[in-house]
Amino acid sequence: METGIRVLLLTAALALLPGCATVRNWFHGKHGASSTATQAGSPAAASGTTGPDEGTPPRVIEPQVERRTIKVPRIRSSNVELGLFYGALSIEDFGTNADYGVSAAYHITEDFFFQGEAGRSRGGRTSFETLSGNIQLLTEAERRFTYYDLSLGYNFLPGEAFLGRGVAMTSAFYLLGGFGATDFAGDTKFTVNFGAGYRVVPTDWLALHVTVQDHVFQTSLLGVTKLTNNLEARMAATVFF
Repeated sequence: METGIRVLLLTAALALLPGCATVRNWFHGKHGASSTATQAGSPAAASGTTGPDEGTPPRVIEPQVERRTIKVPRIRSSNVELGLFYGALSIEDFGTNADYGVSAAYHITEDFFFQGEAGRSRGGRTSFETLSGNIQLLTEAERRFTYYDLSLGYNFLPGEAFLGRGVAMTSAFYLLGGFGATDFAGDTKFTVNFGAGYRVVPTDWLALHVTVQDHVFQTSLLGVTKLTNNLEARMAATVFF
């Protein structure tokens, strides 16, 4: 009896195995079809593309930058500057006349420099001489106005000067102050000078200057002792060595 029951249970188990496999395949097939339909409806499937491969490194884009050539003024390292100047000098009580001379500068740093100069002009006739006729206060030799100055300069506003779009030149405003001597009217007088100027460097070796300064000294030539102000305006060209 027990043997018959065992045979019956074994037969029922063998009969159910194919059915379980069929049911499993049926559920698996339904799930697979649903997944396929979902993928088919996605934007990636519609465009025909696939996702990026995680193993592929990103592409590096090299920027195309056009390099400009910049020319930097190469002023000689000796910092010595020699030049000539020409302008006008107003000698108090003796009119305004042309003056000319030479200058030399040594640049200590980018901000400070020493400058020495020697200039010459000529005094005219005073109003007293003009009104009195033949009276001459000074001889022709005594009317020569010669000065020698030693000054300390300070570049207080360095920058650049532009000519159009393509030309830039190094430039600076500077202050001057110093002392020296003036030979005039047959006498040598202690002189204090001060002023300001503007320098522009168009090339690596040449500089152009515009300078205004005052030469102050004491005189009693006209019978009254007083300080005279002798204003000078000039242009100069200097060369770096």
